[in-house]
Amino acid sequence: MDIFIFVFGLFLLVLGLIGCWLPVLPGPPLCFVALLIQQFKTEPPFSSSFLWAWAGITVVVTLMDYVIPLFGIKHFGGTQYGLWGCVIGLLAGFWFGPVGIIAGPFLGAFVGEIIIQQDVNKSFKAAFGAFIGFMLSSLLKFVTCFLMGYYLLVK
Repeated sequence: MDIFIFVFGLFLLVLGLIGCWLPVLPGPPLCFVALLIQQFKTEPPFSSSFLWAWAGITVVVTLMDYVIPLFGIKHFGGTQYGLWGCVIGLLAGFWFGPVGIIAGPFLGAFVGEIIIQQDVNKSFKAAFGAFIGFMLSSLLKFVTCFLMGYYLLVK
């Protein structure tokens, strides 16, 4: 039974890592659930204080996932259209591999800003802010999930 629990935790961990770059999947919460499931093993690997700490980190990182891109867009003069364009561009770019994952959010934010502002320079600047915010929040989620995965594999 312990092997099944471990494999299921690994499955959730992989989904969580994918969710760091796909806004459809909640990356850090999935990885945290992977840690929680490990507690059903014959010998639970984690202390309650460890799990509470990771629960807090997961909540903060999940909230920051929404705040960081907004900050990037607002700091560079963008609007909600740029943010939505960034998300749509990521979903469309996902199908084109790593280049699409990087270029999709930028192009989507640019198109979203062009629709509302119709000024190329301002749209480019806002798209750059959306892209930087998205990449920073994705990196934060990835590092968090990677650390949870490390603990899952070590314990």
